[in-house]
Amino acid sequence: MISRIDLRGDALPEGPALRDLLPRADFDVQAALEKVRPICEAVHHRGDAALIDFAEKFDGVRLETVRVPAQALTDALAGLDPAVRAALEESIRRARLVHRAQRRTTHTTQVVPGGSVTEKWVPVERVGLYAPGGRSVYPSSVVMNVVPAQEAGVESIALASPAQAEFGGLPHPTILAACALLGVDEVYAAGGATAVAMFAYGTESCPPANMVTGPGNIWVAAAKRYFTGKIGIDAEAGPTEIAILADAGADPAHVAADLISQAEHDPLAAAVLVTDSVELADAVDKELEPQVAASKHIDDRIVPALQGKQSAIVLVDGIEEGLRVVDAYGAEHLEIQTADAAAVADRVKNAGAIFIGPWAPVSLGDYAAGSNHVLPTGGCACHSSGLSVQSFLRGIHIVDYTREALAEVAHHVVTLAEAEDLPAHGAAIKARFGWKVPESK
Repeated sequence: MISRIDLRGDALPEGPALRDLLPRADFDVQAALEKVRPICEAVHHRGDAALIDFAEKFDGVRLETVRVPAQALTDALAGLDPAVRAALEESIRRARLVHRAQRRTTHTTQVVPGGSVTEKWVPVERVGLYAPGGRSVYPSSVVMNVVPAQEAGVESIALASPAQAEFGGLPHPTILAACALLGVDEVYAAGGATAVAMFAYGTESCPPANMVTGPGNIWVAAAKRYFTGKIGIDAEAGPTEIAILADAGADPAHVAADLISQAEHDPLAAAVLVTDSVELADAVDKELEPQVAASKHIDDRIVPALQGKQSAIVLVDGIEEGLRVVDAYGAEHLEIQTADAAAVADRVKNAGAIFIGPWAPVSLGDYAAGSNHVLPTGGCACHSSGLSVQSFLRGIHIVDYTREALAEVAHHVVTLAEAEDLPAHGAAIKARFGWKVPESK
C-alpha cells in the first residue's frame, strides 16, 4: 500500500541531494498562479458582483450577499451540538494559554548614556482569515487563526469560508458557530482565490486587509503568491504532511493510525515513516490494510495519499541517519517515536511542530494540545515557523539620542557615510554641529 525507499548502506548525501531522494507531492503553485490571475482581477474590478458570480460557478449557489448576516452566526451557535461546543471551547481555552505566553513586550536598550533604542511591538491593523470548506469542514482552523490574532491585539478581524449550497449559500454552520464563540462577527461566504482577492483589494462589503492567513488548496496558495508584496501572508501552504521517526520499540498500530490520520485530509497528503527497523516497517505495512479498510474516506483520499509519490517508508541505518533524513525533509508535523524520544526531538532542527512519544499524536495538535496547527509545508520548516502571535506583530525601533550622545559617535557616522560615498549622510550629522564633526572623547 505504501512504497519503500531504502537509504541503508551508503553514506547519506548532503543538502539538496538528500532532499531529492525523499518523497514529495507535485504542487506547482506557479502554474496555478496563471489561472488565479483573472479571478483575482475580476474581484478587483467588479467587487461583490464577481464574488457572487464565482460562488455560483465554483460552489453551485447564487448568493444574495457575500457578508454573512449576524443572525446566521447566532443561529449557528444556538444549533451547535453541545459536545462539539464543549470541544471547541476547550480547544480555544488551551490555544489562548499557549498563545498568550507569546506576547512581546516593549524593551529599551541603553546603548550609551543619553542614547537608547526601544523596540515596541504593534499589531497588524486588519487581517483576513481563511477557513477551508472543501472536502472537510475546519472549525479548528478558525480557532488556530483567530486566537493568535486576538492575542496579538489585532483590532479588525474578518473571516472567509466557502459558500455551501447545502446551507443556502452560507459557510458551514460549524464554521459560523466557531466564529460566534470567538466573537468574530465579520464573516464572508467566499472561497479559494476569490476570498484572498477580496481581502487584498477590498470590495463594496469588505474593506481591504493588511494581511491574509489560513490554510487552503493550491488556488489559495497561488492567490497568496499573487498578492505577496501588496499584503502580508503567513505562508503558501501546500498539501499536509506527517513524518514519523520511529525505532523498533514503536507500536506499529499507533504508527499506522497516525499515517492514515494525515492521509485522510487529501489525496496529495504526505505520510512518511523513517525507521531503522525493517521489522517495524513490515508490521506497519500489515497494520495499514485493516485500519484503512475500517476508515471512511478510503478511495477518494486515504488510498491515493498512501500510494502517491509523496508517501513512503524510508529505511535508514540508525536514528542518527534518521535525524538527518527528517531534517532534510522538514515536515509540517514530525512525530518522534523512539527510545528517549524527548532527547531525540531536542536534536531536530527542521519541523513545523514536533510530537514526542506515543501519547502526543498529531491529532492532538490539530485540535487540543494548545499548539497551532497552521504550519509550514513542503520543506519550508527549514526557514519558516507556524502561525503564532508573532505572525501578527510588527517590531518598530524607536531611536532616542541626546546631543551629547550623538556627538560621541558623530565621527564614526561621518566616516562610514564617506566610505559608502554618501556624503549627504555625513552632512546631516555635520549640520547639527556647525559643520564641524566633534572630536571623539
